Amino acid sequence: MDMKEAAAAYEAASQYFLNLARALTPELLDVHAENEWSARQCIHHMADSEAQSYARLRRLIAEPEGSIIQGYDEGAWANEAKLGYVDAPVANAIAVYAAVRASSLDLVKRLEMSDLEKFGEHSESGKFTVARWLEAYTKHPYDHGDQMVRATKGQA
Repeated sequence: MDMKEAAAAYEAASQYFLNLARALTPELLDVHAENEWSARQCIHHMADSEAQSYARLRRLIAEPEGSIIQGYDEGAWANEAKLGYVDAPVANAIAVYAAVRASSLDLVKRLEMSDLEKFGEHSESGKFTVARWLEAYTKHPYDHGDQMVRATKGQA
């Protein structure tokens, strides 16, 4: 896959999640399948995750190779009531998701194949390349978009 195709795949993933999130009715936001997040929780998670992703990509590109890429405990964030995963409106979270994905896409479009090997050290999973970043964050919207589909149908 060349960089143009990689950027197109990243953009398609962004749109997949945005289309699902924007189509949700208020009645469906808090329905969830057993042992899974509701659509509201997925949307808030994606905003937070993509904000982390945005910073990670920039660190991978701009900082010396081997710089620390800090992980975070997404479950703790989801369970922290002040972060609003259970009850906060989703409009701002959708806007954050859309904005950071669009900005990251702008950067992805400027990458060259040689940039894919740049790396940092992820605090939880070790060596973390730009290629790995691109793969993970192209897949992530599909994972949680599909989770929202299951949630709104009440299926595990």
